[in-house]
Amino acid sequence: MDDRFMLSRRGAMVGAGMMAVLAGTKADARASASQAGSPAPPPAPGDPGFVAVMPALTAYLAGARTAAVPAPIRERTRLHVLDTLASIVACHSLEASKLGRAYAHAMSDGGGSPVFTSRATASPIDAVFANAMTAHAAEINDFIPSAYVQPGPSIVSAALEQARSNARSGHDLVNAVVAGYELAGRVPKAIGTRNLWLAGLANHGVGPVFGTAAASAAMLGLDALQCNHMLAYCAQQASGSWQWMLDVRHVEKAFVFAGMGARNGMQAAIMADLGFTGVPESLDTQGAWFRWPALTGEGSDPGRLIAGLGTDFELSLAAMKRYPVGGPTQPAVRALLDLQQSVDARRIASIRVEMPGSADTFRRANMPALNIPYLAAIIMLDGRLDFVAAQSLERMANDTAVRAFAEKVEVVADPAQETGEGEDRTESARVTLTMTDGTQKSRYVPYVPGFPTHPLSKDEVETKARELVEPVLGAAGAARLIALCDGLDGLETVEPIIDVMRFSGRPAAAG
Repeated sequence: MDDRFMLSRRGAMVGAGMMAVLAGTKADARASASQAGSPAPPPAPGDPGFVAVMPALTAYLAGARTAAVPAPIRERTRLHVLDTLASIVACHSLEASKLGRAYAHAMSDGGGSPVFTSRATASPIDAVFANAMTAHAAEINDFIPSAYVQPGPSIVSAALEQARSNARSGHDLVNAVVAGYELAGRVPKAIGTRNLWLAGLANHGVGPVFGTAAASAAMLGLDALQCNHMLAYCAQQASGSWQWMLDVRHVEKAFVFAGMGARNGMQAAIMADLGFTGVPESLDTQGAWFRWPALTGEGSDPGRLIAGLGTDFELSLAAMKRYPVGGPTQPAVRALLDLQQSVDARRIASIRVEMPGSADTFRRANMPALNIPYLAAIIMLDGRLDFVAAQSLERMANDTAVRAFAEKVEVVADPAQETGEGEDRTESARVTLTMTDGTQKSRYVPYVPGFPTHPLSKDEVETKARELVEPVLGAAGAARLIALCDGLDGLETVEPIIDVMRFSGRPAAAG
């Protein structure tokens, strides 16, 4: 056995007493749950039905860079890379982007790794942190609705830097991103999104740590043993509070959803590459993070982490946002845009929005791009929705006409639109306008193109990217980025993409 592994095992013996206590606690919990008639926690090692995940998972990660990936998944991956890079370009002047770049400058200015949307460089981790913050500086990047994670900002940012610094090809990059999305989506679902919520951990922060580490491991060429140790450091750094929902300026949210996962995941992979050792078989060890009592309640299914791994891809469950607003608000926005075309905003007496999920969250959201009354107001008053208005805190707070119109908007939960227990999350909305003469106009949107059940086509993704990139880089720059991502699998190096993403001196550019 590898000496590093033996050292880890000897070190783990120090905590043997604690593990025994935890094992007893778990046994008591199973007995109590059984007596109370509630579901028992998943089985522990040695129990019938226990599923060990580490052997299959580390083997997958070690072979991810050279694994066979079906052509349709490769194409979706290239489109998600494009969608993420377009988000970085479009968001470059927003507050979270500027702060991410300022942090990189303060920590390691001139470190050699490119800070996108600028000519600056920083250390690899600081540069990737800034790039990920920029990618999620607004509500425009991709997401996996069944896992409540937004994987692109952290995973694509880290994979590009690791591909650049390790001289990997575009084909290698695609494989690494695939592996990253696998873990980002699977970890929250294996734990159970409800368990994470009850533990106070945001899926949005936890998933990207593992996903970024997986993508980085592929680029670094970590072997199965190194991946084993890497996952222990992912567990130590898996964090993020649901406190992000109280954020107003989309800065803390960009940190939780993107910057933190990029930083922590890359760190875990680099530490393993340097020889750091961690708790062996950590995801199978009783008392370790993945098997901790708070994370193994009802809905926990560790086997979900490896079931179909390498054949059933999380990328097929990933979604893209057609509009520059939060995922759950997309159907309401689509309905409002459709209805706006046939009404005079001055004649609208009230608007009722019925949706699944936590409707109150989107009625009272502090962030403009999540606040449905605000979005309804600017759509009806402007006759359209644009990227700038959707993010404007200033307008939401100070535009008196918008504030007055928003008072007309009611947002309510509709149980009929909810999915059943254990079913994948869906997103829909019914919007009803009541006019001043008492007549009503209604529009039901069961989904918005971009949701996994109805993914955006290649042309639609490229159209969205063009809309985001052209105002900043011009038509030629947008066409160049789209073409490079489309041909990513054939690139010997990712340097041409890096070159497009490094720009400054334009009127719209900042930093």
